[in-house]
Amino acid sequence: MTYQRNRLLYFIYIVIVIGLGLLSRTRITPEFIYPYLGDFFYAVMFYFIIAFLLNRSPSKTILIISVLICYLIELQQILDYDWLVAIRKTTIGSLTLGHGFLWSDIVSYTFGGIVAYGMEHYVLRKV
Repeated sequence: MTYQRNRLLYFIYIVIVIGLGLLSRTRITPEFIYPYLGDFFYAVMFYFIIAFLLNRSPSKTILIISVLICYLIELQQILDYDWLVAIRKTTIGSLTLGHGFLWSDIVSYTFGGIVAYGMEHYVLRKV
C-alpha cells in the first residue's frame, strides 16, 4: 500500500533514531544487547531516510532498499583498501561504515528494517 509520507515527520524520526543510535553506544546500554542495538537503529534510520527520500513509494520497497543498503555497507567491511581503512578510522567514517564484517550485524539490520516497516505500517500511519 502506498501513501504520501510527511517529510517533516520523517525528518524528526530520523533525528530521533540517530540520537537513540548514538545513545546505544554508551554505558547505559545493557551489555547483552550492546553489540546489536546500534546496528538495529542503523537499519531503522536507513528505513526512515529512504522513506523520506522516496516518500510515495510502497513500504515494502522502502524495506527492501534500506536493508540492502545496510547489507552492502556491511559487506564493504570485508574490503581492506588503504583509502577505505583510512575513512573508517575517522569518527564519521567509523559511525557510517563500521569495522569488520559480522553475520550478527546482518541479523540486526534485518530485524531493524522489519521493525521499522512494522512501526510505519501499524503505528505511524495511524498518527
